Amino acid sequence: MIRKKVLVTGGAGFIGSHLCERLLDEGNEVICIDNYFTGSKQNIIHLLHIPYFELIRHDIINPIFLEVDEIYNLACPASPIHYQYNPIKTIKTSVMGAINMLGLAKRIKAKVLQASTSEVYGDPQTHPQTEEYWGNVNPIGLRSCYDEGKRCAESLFINYHKQNNVRIKIVRIFNTYGPRMHPNDGRVVSNFIVQALKGEDITVYGDGMQTRSFQYISDLIEAMVRMMNTDDNITGPINIGNPQEFSILELAEKVLKLTKSKSKIVFKPLPEDDPIQRQPDISKAKAMLNGWEPKVSLDEGLTYTIEYFKKELNIEGTKTYYI
Repeated sequence: MIRKKVLVTGGAGFIGSHLCERLLDEGNEVICIDNYFTGSKQNIIHLLHIPYFELIRHDIINPIFLEVDEIYNLACPASPIHYQYNPIKTIKTSVMGAINMLGLAKRIKAKVLQASTSEVYGDPQTHPQTEEYWGNVNPIGLRSCYDEGKRCAESLFINYHKQNNVRIKIVRIFNTYGPRMHPNDGRVVSNFIVQALKGEDITVYGDGMQTRSFQYISDLIEAMVRMMNTDDNITGPINIGNPQEFSILELAEKVLKLTKSKSKIVFKPLPEDDPIQRQPDISKAKAMLNGWEPKVSLDEGLTYTIEYFKKELNIEGTKTYYI
C-alpha cells in the first residue's frame, strides 16, 4: 500500500475530525490545519499520539506551503450562528481559502476536494435538487455570506481546473449530523438533542412542516473518500446527502421519543431565507461512487448522537457506540 500525504483544512471540526480518523485508519499520513474558530482540539486529541498525524494552527485565508498528494478543503464555519458572527470573514474563508488551496494544489500537482454545500441551492424551487439546478439564492440576505462564498469557491475550482489543469473534486454536502457536532452551533439536530437532554423547550421555527434530509457522518465520510479516489475526469459537483425527507416536527418528535424527554415543543418565527424544502437527488453519487448510498437510518444515527451529547453534557446512563 502506498502511504499518501493528505492535507485536511478544518481538520479539527466536526466533519474534518472524522475524515482525519478515516484517512489515518487507511494508513495515510495526515496534516490537519485549523484556526479553531469552530473546530476544537478536543475533536482530534485522541489522534495526537499517532506518528503519522500532524496538527498545525493556521487560517487558510493566509497561504501555506506544504508538500502533499491530496487536499480536502473543509475549512469554513457551517452553521448560521457561526457564519453570521463575522460574515466578511466567512466569505474570505470560502473565497481566499479556495484560492490558497487551489494555488497550493497547482504548485505541487495535488488533487484537491472542495466541501461545498446544499446551501448553493438556496431556497430551492426545484425538488428534489439535482446538480444541474442553479439555485434560488438571495445574494444580499443574511445567509449570503455562506451561500455565495461557497458558490464562488465552486466557480474558482472549475476555472482552476479548466485554465490550469488542477485536479479537482466538488461535493455538495446536505445536512449532516453525528458525534462531535458543536453543542451550541444552532443546527437543528444538535439544538433539539441538547434541549431535550436538558429538559428545555424544543424550539421549532415556523410551523415545523419545512423538510430536511439528514445524513449521518459516517455516510458522508465514505462518499468523500470515494469521490477523492475517482478518475480525474470526474470533477463534480456531486450531491452527498440522504434522500429520505423528514419534516422538522417529525425530527423533534423522534428526538423526544429517543431521549425519553418531557420537553415541550414551542414554535417561533421562521428566520429570513430559511429554505422550505431540502432533499438531494443522489443519482450521480450512486452512479459515480461505486454504488454509494447512505446506510445509517435517522433513528440509528440519532441514537449514536444522543449518546455522544449525554457524555458531553455529563448526563448519566451513557453508552459508547462504535460504528
